[in-house]
Amino acid sequence: MSNKLIAAGDAAPIEGKADLIGLFERGEKPKSDWRIGTEHEKFVFRLTDHGQPSWEEPNGIRDLLEAFGRYGWEPVLEDGRIIAATGADGSLSLEPAGQFELSGAALETLHQTCAETGRHREQCLAIGEELGLGFLGLGFNPIATRAQLPWMPKGRYAIMRRHMPRVGQLGLDMMQRTCTVQTNLDYGSEADMVKKFRVSLALQPLGTALFANSPFTEGKPNGFLSYRSHIWTDTDPARTGMLPFVFDEGFGYESYADYALNVPMYFAYRDGRYLDAAGKSFRDFIEGRLDVLPGERATYGDWKDHLSTAFPEVRMKGYLEMRGSDSGPQSRICALPALWVGLLYDGTALDAAWDLVKGWNIEGQQRMRDEVPRLALKATAPDGKSLQTLAKEVLAIAAGGLDRRARENSIGDSEAGFLTPLWEIADSGQTLAEYWLERFHGPWGGTVDPIWDEALF
Repeated sequence: MSNKLIAAGDAAPIEGKADLIGLFERGEKPKSDWRIGTEHEKFVFRLTDHGQPSWEEPNGIRDLLEAFGRYGWEPVLEDGRIIAATGADGSLSLEPAGQFELSGAALETLHQTCAETGRHREQCLAIGEELGLGFLGLGFNPIATRAQLPWMPKGRYAIMRRHMPRVGQLGLDMMQRTCTVQTNLDYGSEADMVKKFRVSLALQPLGTALFANSPFTEGKPNGFLSYRSHIWTDTDPARTGMLPFVFDEGFGYESYADYALNVPMYFAYRDGRYLDAAGKSFRDFIEGRLDVLPGERATYGDWKDHLSTAFPEVRMKGYLEMRGSDSGPQSRICALPALWVGLLYDGTALDAAWDLVKGWNIEGQQRMRDEVPRLALKATAPDGKSLQTLAKEVLAIAAGGLDRRARENSIGDSEAGFLTPLWEIADSGQTLAEYWLERFHGPWGGTVDPIWDEALF
C-alpha cells in the first residue's frame, strides 16, 4: 500500500469532474517515455523462531528500516516514527503486519528492473544477517494466525483495521497475512489506456494462476493454490473485483472516475494526521459536506489518496497497476513485469492479446477469476481452453513483444529471458504452490517448517 507523498499542486481544490479526469490525462506519455515500475512485498521473520517482528522490538522492523540508511535511503516519519524510506531505487514501505515492500523506481528496461531487485535483495540479506531476520517469498503467511501478528504504527492502517470487519470476512487477512508483486505501466492516450486496461484485466486471472504461491494457512494446506487471490473475494466488494464496466462501449477516463467516486472513503489526510472517514462519500467531500472536515473541500491530493484505496484486479492512477499476483522469489519478481511489458508495450503483441480475449463474455471472465484461486492453470478460460494452454499462447505473444522491443543488456540478452520461470510453469502445468504442496506431502513429512529455508526471497 502506498506511502503518503505530497507533490506540487496537491493542495489545489477540485472544482469539478474535469479535475478528476485530468489526473488520468496527465498520465499520458509518448512511447519513448513509457517506463516500468515494479512493487514487491515479502514476509520478514525472525530466524530464531520464524515469528514476525514488531516495529518496536530490538532488531525489529524499526531497526530494519533504519539500517537501510547506510545504503543512502532517507527515512520517512509519521508522528516521529520511521515508517518508510526513499532512495534512488524508489521507496521502502511497510504493510500492516510488517511485510516489507520495495516500490521500485520508474525504469526503462527489464534488465534495470531485475538489477534493482537484485540490489534490494543483497541489502536485505546483509541487514537481515546482522539483525537475525530472514525474508520469505510467498503470497500468504504459512503459519501465523492474525492474533500472532503485529501492527505497524501507520495511521491509515488503524482506520482500515477498524473498517475491514464491517464490509467483509477476510479483509484483516489481506492486510496482515498477504504479500503481492505488482507492475505499473504507462499509456499513451485514452484509447491506448482502454485497450491496455481491457487486455490486462481479462488476462489478470492468468497472471494469478502463473504466480500462484499461497497454499498454506496456519501450517496446513488451505485448499487453494492462491489463497491470497481468494481473500480478495471477501475483503470489500465496493472496492475490489474484475470491473466489468471496463468492457462497456464508451469506457474511458470518465468511467473510471465515476467508479472511483462510488468507492467509499477510508480517510482524509490533514496536518500530518489521518482522519477517519471510512464509509463516507468522496462526492460529499468535493462539495464540502464531509463531516470530519466540515466546510472543507477535497483537493487534488485527496483525489490521489482516494484512488489508492480502490483495490480492483487492475487499477488506474495515472498509470495502470497489475494487481493479481502472489509474491515469490526474485526470479518471479523479474518475470511479472516481463509478462505485462511484453504484452502491453509492443503494438503487435497488444493487438494479438486483444484478439485472444475480445470475444470473451463477462460471465466467462468472472467464472475464470473465481476458479483460479483453487485451480490455477487447471481452470478454464471463457473460450473453453485450459489456462495452461492459454498461458503458452500468451507467453509466446509476450516473448515476441519483448524481442521486438530489442532492449538488450550489455552481453546481448533479450528481455524475453525473464519469462523463463513462467515458461517452466506453463510447460509443466505445476505452479510454485503445487511444488510446495508436493514437498509438504513428500519429503517435508506433513510439516511446513522447511519452507523457511526453501521459499526465501
